[in-house]
Amino acid sequence: MESAISTLVTHFKTFAGKDGSSSTLSREEFRSLVASQLPTFVKNSSDPGVIDQLMGSLDENNDGELTFPEFWQLIGKLACKHGGFSQ
Repeated sequence: MESAISTLVTHFKTFAGKDGSSSTLSREEFRSLVASQLPTFVKNSSDPGVIDQLMGSLDENNDGELTFPEFWQLIGKLACKHGGFSQ
């Protein structure tokens, strides 16, 4: 599990760092991360409306960017769904 967490953090920082700040994901960075790393888990990830809706549901402070804790919510939800666990 440690390697899985390390991979998640590394991917987050890599995608977040594309616009200069490795601490938050912009909408475009989030879209790129989801499309390339979660294409099977997030249906219609190439649809801008899907990305906007998903990002809006995760962006707790409504600043238009996702912090790692905000992003982590998505990972938890996807893992629960994939594992057949109820939320």
